[in-house]
Amino acid sequence: MPKEMMSKEMQMHKDRGHLYMQTNEVKNAIVHYRRATDGTLTEMERTATGGAGSGEFKPISGQDSSPNAFEGAGSISITPDQRFLFTTNGGDNSVSSFSIGEEGRLTLLDVKPTGNPVEGRSGTAKSLAYSPSSGTLYVLHSFGPNHVRLMTVHAEGKLAPRPECYTINTHDKPNRVSTMVVVSPNEKLLFVGTTFDEPIVSTGLYPDGSPILWVQRGGGAFHSIASNAPDPDGLAVFPLREDGSLGTARFYDGGGGSPFYITFLHSRPNTFIIGYAVGDGVSMGSIEENGTVKIGPLVKIDTSAGVPTELCWASVSPDDKTVYATNFGYSYISSYRINGSGLEVACDPACPKIPGDGTARALNGSVTSGPSDNWISPDGAYLYQIYGNAAKLVGYATQPDGSLNEVASVKIPYNSPQGLAGF
Repeated sequence: MPKEMMSKEMQMHKDRGHLYMQTNEVKNAIVHYRRATDGTLTEMERTATGGAGSGEFKPISGQDSSPNAFEGAGSISITPDQRFLFTTNGGDNSVSSFSIGEEGRLTLLDVKPTGNPVEGRSGTAKSLAYSPSSGTLYVLHSFGPNHVRLMTVHAEGKLAPRPECYTINTHDKPNRVSTMVVVSPNEKLLFVGTTFDEPIVSTGLYPDGSPILWVQRGGGAFHSIASNAPDPDGLAVFPLREDGSLGTARFYDGGGGSPFYITFLHSRPNTFIIGYAVGDGVSMGSIEENGTVKIGPLVKIDTSAGVPTELCWASVSPDDKTVYATNFGYSYISSYRINGSGLEVACDPACPKIPGDGTARALNGSVTSGPSDNWISPDGAYLYQIYGNAAKLVGYATQPDGSLNEVASVKIPYNSPQGLAGF
């Protein structure tokens, strides 16, 4: 075999896949990493999105510099056929589309505004979900009233904003804060998670910089601003029509405080996992035969380090046996075992705490490194985690008992990065 062919085959064997992250810098860009068979990452390119991120500024709280800018997840989305990649640009409320070429390289195709105006220092476009059957891209914003906006994705990846817009506000909660948007595997329902019924930027901060989480409503008793705590309406579910438009939302008891993150199992498309920012754990839910949603019991982690833990992101292993849940407040990942129809804690923590620089604090007052989005490789061998305040993207090798061994660490921009997606 010629030396050149041997070299190419060896390189193909070494390469395992690709991973993408948005910097969310004011001049936003997608960082493209090549994943090797040992889980290590090599940065291949940074491609400008043509849009603006929020930088280190956190619009949801008004803080000048803080990780997890939009209190959301899923700001990068890849189509099932791996032809296109989409990302939000939270700073100017726009969406960018890219083609994915050979060796995973990106080419910018289009940038379009979501339709929501930017008010103040930054917009809040934060999460994406794609429905292949109708070619519709759903763009979620932290702040409403128009939380969900729609775009049509044309055959060659160009974007066309649509006029429809939808809210997760209710009559008595006109300023709710959403977290992420998810299309069910059967493309019949669209789920929207929530975190606050009133934004922190409105309730304010105490002198020590911690957020005010309890306020008076109408001069009455104090209540928590966390969604679904206690009002049972924190999970919004819209029926999805064939043309991509949405029906009237139904609000469900999300099962715990701030039902933040939603992800479906791979081989059980009617079953999903919810991670709770204030509920301090994870639950399993299901779509019933009649289309209604049912949420199982919340399984908490050890909360002795303080509450809330802000367990806000989760990845399900490809074999549907393990859930890896990220704790923003604790700066580490916990794992759960899926035991048939329920959940049990596997390893808590599943990895050592990653320290930050000491400037970021969680809702419970603890110093945090600001972990946010995570992503698991298609073979389940590696999990990747953003630690914004530590300016690190860390890769872990997954272990049979649910623990994680660090195998990679690369430097990323400070505090701003969001979103992970790959193949």
